Amino acid sequence: MRQSNQTQVTEFLLLGLSDDPHIQKLLFIVFLGVYLVTVLANLLLMCLVQVDSRLHTPMYFFLCNLSLADLCFSTNIVPQALVHLLSRKKVISFTRCAAQLLLFLIFGGTQCAFLAVMSYDRYVAICNPLHYPSIMTWRVCVQLAAGSWTSGILVSVVDTTFILRLPYRGSNSIAHFFCEAPALLILASTDTRTSEMAIFLMGVVILFIPVSLILVSYSHIIVTVVRMKSAVRGFKAFSTCGSHLLVVILFYGSAIVTYMTPKTSKEQKKLVSVFYAMVTPMLNPLIYSLRNKDVKGALKKVATRNFPCRLDICH
Repeated sequence: MRQSNQTQVTEFLLLGLSDDPHIQKLLFIVFLGVYLVTVLANLLLMCLVQVDSRLHTPMYFFLCNLSLADLCFSTNIVPQALVHLLSRKKVISFTRCAAQLLLFLIFGGTQCAFLAVMSYDRYVAICNPLHYPSIMTWRVCVQLAAGSWTSGILVSVVDTTFILRLPYRGSNSIAHFFCEAPALLILASTDTRTSEMAIFLMGVVILFIPVSLILVSYSHIIVTVVRMKSAVRGFKAFSTCGSHLLVVILFYGSAIVTYMTPKTSKEQKKLVSVFYAMVTPMLNPLIYSLRNKDVKGALKKVATRNFPCRLDICH
C-alpha cells in the first residue's frame, strides 16, 4: 500500500482504532448504536421544534441549526468508519478523503459558531429580558445563523486548502479512523510549518474567539443571577443555561485538545476524536431534551396526540 517517492498518493489506508477483529466487531456494535441514537435524537429534536409553536423562539431556532450541524458532522464520519470496521481493505481515495476533511471542518466550525451564538442569546435573555424581543428579532437570528454557517465554510476552505496543497508522495497510512487534519499533515512529503500555522490561526478564530465570547456572556449572566433578589428566579434563569454550558465544555474541551495542543499523543487524539465526532453529537440533543421542560412538554404533547390514551393509564 505504499506509493513511490515520485508518485502522488491516490488513496489512503485508514489504520483505524484497532487491528484486532474482535475489538473491531465490538466497536462496530457500539458505534452503530451511538450513530442510530444520534440520528433519531437530532431528527426528533428538529421535528419537535417545527411542530410545536411554543418552541418557535430564537433559542430553539439556533438549537435546531446545531442539531442539523451535529447530524451532518456525525454522518460525514461514522458510516464510513462502520464500513471499515467490517472490511479488510480500509482504503479511501484522495478525493473522498479531501471531501470528508472539508465537510468535517465545515460542520465542526459551524458547531463552534452556533455555541457562541447560543451563549449570546442566553446573555440577552437573562441580562436584558425587557429588550430581548427587540434585540433578537427573526432577522437578527437569521443573520446570526447565516454567519455561523459562513464562518464554518470559510475556516474549512482555508484549512483544507493549506492541507491539500502539500505533496503526499510517501506513506499513505493514516493512523486514524477518518481523514482529520493533524493525521494528514504527518504524511506530507515537505515542510508543513506554514500549513500548521494557518491551521493554528484558524483554530484561534473558530475555537478561542467563540470561547472568549462564551466566557464573557456567562460572566455577565452569573453577575446578573447573583444580583437577583429572588433565589427561585435566579436558579430558574441559570438553569436554562446549564444544558448549553455542559455542551460547550464537552465540545470545546475535546476540540482544543486535538487542534491546539501539539504535544498530545496520537492515541490520545484518536480517543478524543471518537468523543467529539461520535459521542458529542449524540449527547447534545439528549442533554437539551432531558434538562428542558419545554422540549419534554412538546414531546409529551406529540406523543399524546399520536398515541392517545386515558389519563388514568398515562399518569
